[in-house]
Amino acid sequence: MPAVLGFEGSANKIGVGVVRDGLVLANPRRTYITAPGTGFLPGDTARHHRAVILDLLQEALTEAGLTSQEIDCIAYTKGPGMGAPLASVAVVARTVAQLWNKPLLGVNHCIGHIEMGRLITGAINPTVLYVSGGNTQVISYSEHRYRIFGETIDIAVGNCLDRFARVLKISNDPSPGYNIEQMAKRGKKLVELPYTVKGMDVSFSGILSFIEDVAQRMLATGECTPEDLCFSLQETVFAMLVEITERAMAHCGSKEALIVGGVGCNRRLQEMMETMCQERGAQLFATDERFCIDNGAMIAQAGWEMFQAGHRTPLGDSGITQRYRTDEVEVTWRD
Repeated sequence: MPAVLGFEGSANKIGVGVVRDGLVLANPRRTYITAPGTGFLPGDTARHHRAVILDLLQEALTEAGLTSQEIDCIAYTKGPGMGAPLASVAVVARTVAQLWNKPLLGVNHCIGHIEMGRLITGAINPTVLYVSGGNTQVISYSEHRYRIFGETIDIAVGNCLDRFARVLKISNDPSPGYNIEQMAKRGKKLVELPYTVKGMDVSFSGILSFIEDVAQRMLATGECTPEDLCFSLQETVFAMLVEITERAMAHCGSKEALIVGGVGCNRRLQEMMETMCQERGAQLFATDERFCIDNGAMIAQAGWEMFQAGHRTPLGDSGITQRYRTDEVEVTWRD
């Protein structure tokens, strides 16, 4: 019954999780929150992570009811993500692995989301819509790889929403995307925005540029409200995501869809995906904010799968990479 401890810190969330044989024993997390109208810089985010990571480690062990001797492996996010936060967490993971004399595993952040989603929901072989602040991909498993069927060709959907939140000076607490979702519920008017699907890929930079350009003018003239703009942006970008996911499901003959990543918490996105799945006779799987948003347990779970399959990361290869594609990893733990 191996127990794996996972460190996640690829963006503004820092988490330490413990997983043992499919059970999440602990999953504490902290978030670096900046002032409205601003984003989070890599250096500042790394300093935040360094300040809280040891407290989180102790909290995770206490919550799990385990000692360091009862941990069998240390897993950490190798990438993708922001360089400074990734590096600050990797240093701690390497140090803990050496101090405790435990094997080390570098985990792909995207695969952490997928494996956590599969564990929590029970989805067997879903087409995955992975949507977050740094990534937007439609993924399906085939022959020991998570194959990318479609993706953003510029910025991620979460980044698009976050940057629009800065235009409206929306609070970053608990997250700009969550606050946009709440405002969108009060929106009444659909403002027409560019809809950019290119085959299986999507583009969000043009939508963002357009809405940034027209927002203040439309608000000043009373053509719409901030809530209308939030509603319109959500409806447009989510429709694009549902379209490419459905196309991937049709190609793969899939009867399961799984939403992972921080944007996957959005109830409106889940509703639109649910409607699409019902029309196809498919089943939708999604998780709540405990597991959708970046967390340590997802890294521990992917690490557990890798550990069981015999993977190990030598100390000399235990660096980080900001660009680490989902389809680079050989998924030896699946049939």
